[in-house]
Amino acid sequence: MESIDVSVIITTRNEEKHIKNCLESIIKQTYPQDRIEAIVVDNNSTDKTKEIALTYTSKVYNFGPERSAQRNQGIRQAQGKYILYLDADMSLSPGVIKECVDKCESRGYIALYIPERIIGEGFWIKVRDFERGFYNATCIDAVRFVRKDKFLEIGGFDETLTGPEDWDFDRRIRVIGKVGIINACLYHNEGRLHFSKYLKKKKYYGNTLERYINKWGREDTLIIKQLGLFYRFFGVFIEDGKWRKALTHPLLLLGVYVLRFFIGIGYLVNKKPINEDREVF
Repeated sequence: MESIDVSVIITTRNEEKHIKNCLESIIKQTYPQDRIEAIVVDNNSTDKTKEIALTYTSKVYNFGPERSAQRNQGIRQAQGKYILYLDADMSLSPGVIKECVDKCESRGYIALYIPERIIGEGFWIKVRDFERGFYNATCIDAVRFVRKDKFLEIGGFDETLTGPEDWDFDRRIRVIGKVGIINACLYHNEGRLHFSKYLKKKKYYGNTLERYINKWGREDTLIIKQLGLFYRFFGVFIEDGKWRKALTHPLLLLGVYVLRFFIGIGYLVNKKPINEDREVF
Protein backbone atom coordinates (compact mmCIF):
# COMPACT_ATOMS: atom_id res chain seq x y z
CA MET A 1 0.00 0.00 0.00
CA GLU A 2 1.35 3.42 -0.98
CA SER A 3 1.93 5.88 1.84
CA ILE A 4 -0.05 9.11 1.95
CA ASP A 5 1.91 12.17 0.87
CA VAL A 6 -0.74 14.87 1.12
CA SER A 7 -3.72 15.23 3.44
CA VAL A 8 -6.27 17.76 2.18
CA ILE A 9 -8.30 19.09 5.09
CA ILE A 10 -11.62 20.77 4.25
CA THR A 11 -13.64 22.59 6.88
CA THR A 12 -17.40 22.75 6.32
CA ARG A 13 -20.68 23.99 7.73
CA ASN A 14 -23.81 23.83 5.55
CA GLU A 15 -21.79 23.73 2.32
CA GLU A 16 -23.89 21.35 0.21
CA LYS A 17 -23.66 23.79 -2.71
CA HIS A 18 -19.86 23.74 -2.78
CA ILE A 19 -18.45 20.57 -1.23
CA LYS A 20 -18.87 18.45 -4.37
CA ASN A 21 -16.81 20.82 -6.54
CA CYS A 22 -14.14 21.00 -3.87
CA LEU A 23 -13.79 17.23 -3.58
CA GLU A 24 -14.02 16.72 -7.35
CA SER A 25 -11.07 19.06 -7.80
CA ILE A 26 -9.01 16.82 -5.53
CA ILE A 27 -9.88 13.78 -7.63
CA LYS A 28 -8.78 15.65 -10.75
CA GLN A 29 -5.30 16.38 -9.45
CA THR A 30 -2.37 15.23 -11.59
CA TYR A 31 -0.68 13.86 -8.49
CA PRO A 32 -1.25 10.11 -7.83
CA GLN A 33 -4.63 9.67 -6.16
CA ASP A 34 -3.49 6.82 -3.92
CA ARG A 35 -1.07 9.22 -2.24
CA ILE A 36 -3.70 11.86 -1.45
CA GLU A 37 -6.37 11.69 1.25
CA ALA A 38 -9.33 14.05 1.68
CA ILE A 39 -10.45 14.80 5.23
CA VAL A 40 -13.69 16.71 5.81
CA VAL A 41 -14.25 18.27 9.23
CA ASP A 42 -17.84 19.43 9.50
CA ASN A 43 -19.30 21.71 12.14
CA ASN A 44 -22.81 20.35 12.72
CA SER A 45 -24.24 20.95 9.25
CA THR A 46 -28.00 20.74 8.97
CA ASP A 47 -28.00 20.28 5.19
CA LYS A 48 -26.55 17.46 3.05
CA THR A 49 -22.90 18.47 3.35
CA LYS A 50 -21.81 15.34 5.21
CA GLU A 51 -23.88 13.01 3.03
CA ILE A 52 -22.27 14.39 -0.13
CA ALA A 53 -18.79 14.30 1.41
CA LEU A 54 -19.20 10.63 2.38
CA THR A 55 -19.67 9.70 -1.28
CA TYR A 56 -16.08 10.88 -1.85
CA THR A 57 -14.26 10.01 1.36
CA SER A 58 -14.90 7.96 4.48
CA LYS A 59 -12.91 10.46 6.51
CA VAL A 60 -15.72 12.80 7.50
CA TYR A 61 -15.71 14.07 11.07
CA ASN A 62 -17.92 16.34 13.15
CA PHE A 63 -16.07 18.92 15.19
CA GLY A 64 -16.26 22.55 16.26
CA PRO A 65 -16.82 25.18 17.39
CA GLU A 66 -14.89 27.18 14.77
CA ARG A 67 -12.59 26.79 11.77
CA SER A 68 -9.32 26.80 13.76
CA ALA A 69 -10.45 23.90 15.92
CA GLN A 70 -11.75 22.05 12.86
CA ARG A 71 -8.40 22.35 11.11
CA ASN A 72 -6.51 21.13 14.15
CA GLN A 73 -8.88 18.18 14.42
CA GLY A 74 -8.22 17.37 10.76
CA ILE A 75 -4.49 17.32 11.42
CA ARG A 76 -5.00 14.80 14.20
CA GLN A 77 -6.58 12.47 11.64
CA ALA A 78 -4.07 13.17 8.86
CA GLN A 79 -1.55 10.60 7.64
CA GLY A 80 0.23 12.72 5.05
CA LYS A 81 3.69 14.24 5.15
CA TYR A 82 2.10 17.47 3.91
CA ILE A 83 -1.11 19.28 4.81
CA LEU A 84 -3.24 21.34 2.43
CA TYR A 85 -6.14 23.11 4.08
CA LEU A 86 -9.15 24.46 2.18
CA ASP A 87 -12.55 25.96 2.78
CA ALA A 88 -15.45 24.10 1.18
CA ASP A 89 -16.11 26.86 -1.36
CA MET A 90 -12.60 26.46 -2.78
CA SER A 91 -11.43 24.18 -5.57
CA LEU A 92 -7.99 23.36 -6.94
CA SER A 93 -6.66 23.70 -10.45
CA PRO A 94 -5.31 20.28 -11.56
CA GLY A 95 -1.60 20.88 -10.96
CA VAL A 96 -1.68 22.37 -7.46
CA ILE A 97 -0.72 19.37 -5.37
CA LYS A 98 2.01 18.13 -7.74
CA GLU A 99 3.63 21.54 -7.92
CA CYS A 100 3.45 21.94 -4.15
CA VAL A 101 5.08 18.57 -3.44
CA ASP A 102 7.72 19.01 -6.14
CA LYS A 103 8.64 22.48 -4.91
CA CYS A 104 8.89 21.46 -1.27
CA GLU A 105 10.91 18.35 -2.05
CA SER A 106 13.32 20.02 -4.46
CA ARG A 107 13.79 23.39 -2.76
CA GLY A 108 13.34 22.67 0.91
CA TYR A 109 10.25 24.80 1.50
CA ILE A 110 8.30 23.98 4.64
CA ALA A 111 5.18 25.85 3.49
CA LEU A 112 3.74 27.41 0.34
CA TYR A 113 1.32 30.11 -0.68
CA ILE A 114 -1.18 29.18 -3.39
CA PRO A 115 -2.42 32.00 -5.64
CA GLU A 116 -6.15 32.51 -5.18
CA ARG A 117 -8.67 33.47 -7.87
CA ILE A 118 -12.12 34.71 -6.90
CA ILE A 119 -14.91 33.36 -9.08
CA GLY A 120 -18.64 34.03 -9.14
CA GLU A 121 -21.10 36.39 -10.82
CA GLY A 122 -21.24 40.11 -11.42
CA PHE A 123 -18.98 43.15 -11.49
CA TRP A 124 -18.08 43.07 -7.79
CA ILE A 125 -16.71 39.55 -8.09
CA LYS A 126 -14.38 40.85 -10.81
CA VAL A 127 -13.35 43.56 -8.38
CA ARG A 128 -12.69 40.99 -5.65
CA ASP A 129 -10.62 38.85 -8.02
CA PHE A 130 -8.62 41.87 -9.12
CA GLU A 131 -8.02 42.87 -5.50
CA ARG A 132 -7.06 39.36 -4.37
CA GLY A 133 -4.38 39.14 -7.05
CA PHE A 134 -2.35 41.82 -5.26
CA TYR A 135 -2.32 39.91 -1.98
CA ASN A 136 -0.57 36.69 -3.02
CA ALA A 137 2.44 35.91 -0.78
CA THR A 138 2.12 39.24 1.07
CA CYS A 139 1.49 39.72 4.78
CA ILE A 140 -2.24 39.82 3.93
CA ASP A 141 -2.00 36.28 2.55
CA ALA A 142 -1.38 33.01 4.41
CA VAL A 143 0.30 29.73 3.48
CA ARG A 144 -2.02 26.81 2.68
CA PHE A 145 0.37 23.92 2.03
CA VAL A 146 2.51 22.94 5.03
CA ARG A 147 4.77 20.13 6.16
CA LYS A 148 2.87 18.29 8.89
CA ASP A 149 5.85 18.04 11.22
CA LYS A 150 6.33 21.81 11.05
CA PHE A 151 2.61 22.36 11.60
CA LEU A 152 2.83 20.31 14.78
CA GLU A 153 6.06 22.02 15.82
CA ILE A 154 4.33 25.40 16.12
CA GLY A 155 1.20 23.94 17.70
CA GLY A 156 -1.19 24.34 14.76
CA PHE A 157 -3.85 27.03 14.64
CA ASP A 158 -4.67 29.26 17.60
CA GLU A 159 -8.19 28.14 18.50
CA THR A 160 -8.97 31.41 20.27
CA LEU A 161 -8.92 33.20 16.89
CA THR A 162 -11.50 33.07 14.09
CA GLY A 163 -10.51 35.07 11.01
CA PRO A 164 -7.01 36.25 11.91
CA GLU A 165 -5.93 32.67 12.73
CA ASP A 166 -4.51 32.45 9.19
CA TRP A 167 -2.29 35.48 9.74
CA ASP A 168 -1.25 34.19 13.14
CA PHE A 169 -0.35 30.76 11.75
CA ASP A 170 1.47 32.25 8.77
CA ARG A 171 3.77 34.46 10.83
CA ARG A 172 4.64 31.59 13.19
CA ILE A 173 5.45 29.13 10.39
CA ARG A 174 7.68 31.63 8.59
CA VAL A 175 9.90 31.90 11.67
CA ILE A 176 10.98 28.25 11.53
CA GLY A 177 11.68 27.68 7.83
CA LYS A 178 11.62 28.80 4.22
CA VAL A 179 8.29 29.49 2.52
CA GLY A 180 7.49 30.08 -1.16
CA ILE A 181 4.68 30.36 -3.69
CA ILE A 182 3.57 28.17 -6.60
CA ASN A 183 2.15 29.14 -10.00
CA ALA A 184 -0.93 26.89 -10.08
CA CYS A 185 -3.96 28.48 -8.44
CA LEU A 186 -7.01 27.64 -6.40
CA TYR A 187 -10.48 29.06 -7.05
CA HIS A 188 -12.62 30.61 -4.34
CA ASN A 189 -16.29 30.67 -5.28
CA GLU A 190 -17.90 33.72 -3.68
CA GLY A 191 -21.06 33.50 -5.80
CA ARG A 192 -22.59 36.94 -6.21
CA LEU A 193 -21.31 39.60 -3.85
CA HIS A 194 -23.97 41.18 -1.68
CA PHE A 195 -22.63 44.11 0.33
CA SER A 196 -24.64 43.34 3.46
CA LYS A 197 -23.49 39.70 3.61
CA TYR A 198 -19.92 40.64 2.71
CA LEU A 199 -19.73 43.23 5.50
CA LYS A 200 -21.40 40.87 7.96
CA LYS A 201 -18.78 38.24 7.18
CA LYS A 202 -15.95 40.74 7.64
CA LYS A 203 -17.45 41.85 10.95
CA TYR A 204 -17.75 38.24 12.14
CA TYR A 205 -14.13 37.48 11.33
CA GLY A 206 -13.10 40.73 12.95
CA ASN A 207 -14.63 39.78 16.29
CA THR A 208 -11.40 38.18 17.51
CA LEU A 209 -9.11 40.67 15.79
CA GLU A 210 -8.47 42.51 19.04
CA ARG A 211 -7.26 39.23 20.52
CA TYR A 212 -4.82 38.82 17.63
CA ILE A 213 -3.59 42.39 18.08
CA ASN A 214 -3.07 41.91 21.81
CA LYS A 215 -1.23 38.65 21.23
CA TRP A 216 1.47 40.33 19.12
CA GLY A 217 1.27 43.89 20.40
CA ARG A 218 -0.23 47.04 18.95
CA GLU A 219 3.17 48.37 17.95
CA ASP A 220 4.21 45.16 16.16
CA THR A 221 5.45 46.13 12.69
CA LEU A 222 3.50 43.37 10.95
CA ILE A 223 0.28 44.26 12.77
CA ILE A 224 0.70 47.87 11.68
CA LYS A 225 1.25 46.76 8.09
CA GLN A 226 -1.64 44.29 8.00
CA LEU A 227 -4.16 46.66 9.56
CA GLY A 228 -2.82 50.07 8.66
CA LEU A 229 -4.41 52.44 6.20
CA PHE A 230 -1.31 53.06 4.13
CA TYR A 231 -0.41 49.49 3.25
CA ARG A 232 -3.98 48.25 2.77
CA PHE A 233 -4.97 51.22 0.61
CA PHE A 234 -1.71 51.93 -1.22
CA GLY A 235 1.35 49.85 -0.37
CA VAL A 236 0.06 46.43 -1.43
CA PHE A 237 -1.01 47.84 -4.81
CA ILE A 238 2.29 49.53 -5.68
CA GLU A 239 5.06 47.39 -4.18
CA ASP A 240 7.29 45.26 -6.41
CA GLY A 241 6.07 47.01 -9.55
CA LYS A 242 2.43 46.04 -9.00
CA TRP A 243 1.38 49.64 -9.65
CA ARG A 244 1.54 48.85 -13.36
CA LYS A 245 -1.16 46.21 -12.97
CA ALA A 246 -3.22 48.56 -10.78
CA LEU A 247 -3.22 51.29 -13.42
CA THR A 248 -4.14 48.87 -16.20
CA HIS A 249 -7.69 48.45 -14.86
CA PRO A 250 -8.75 51.80 -13.32
CA LEU A 251 -12.44 50.86 -13.01
CA LEU A 252 -11.64 47.70 -11.08
CA LEU A 253 -9.17 49.60 -8.91
CA LEU A 254 -11.87 52.16 -8.12
CA GLY A 255 -14.16 49.28 -7.17
CA VAL A 256 -11.51 47.97 -4.78
CA TYR A 257 -11.39 51.31 -2.99
CA VAL A 258 -15.19 51.40 -2.76
CA LEU A 259 -15.13 47.99 -1.04
CA ARG A 260 -12.29 49.06 1.25
CA PHE A 261 -14.22 52.20 2.17
CA PHE A 262 -17.40 50.35 3.12
CA ILE A 263 -15.47 47.76 5.16
CA GLY A 264 -13.76 50.58 7.01
CA ILE A 265 -17.07 52.33 7.69
CA GLY A 266 -18.58 49.07 8.88
CA TYR A 267 -15.72 48.58 11.30
CA LEU A 268 -15.95 52.13 12.66
CA VAL A 269 -19.69 51.76 13.22
CA ASN A 270 -19.33 48.51 15.13
CA LYS A 271 -16.06 48.95 16.96
CA LYS A 272 -13.51 51.52 18.00
CA PRO A 273 -10.44 51.75 15.74
CA ILE A 274 -7.03 50.56 16.93
CA ASN A 275 -5.97 54.17 17.23
CA GLU A 276 -6.60 57.44 15.45
CA ASP A 277 -4.58 56.58 12.35
CA ARG A 278 -5.31 52.86 11.94
CA GLU A 279 -8.41 50.97 10.90
CA VAL A 280 -9.20 47.31 10.45
CA PHE A 281 -10.03 45.88 7.03
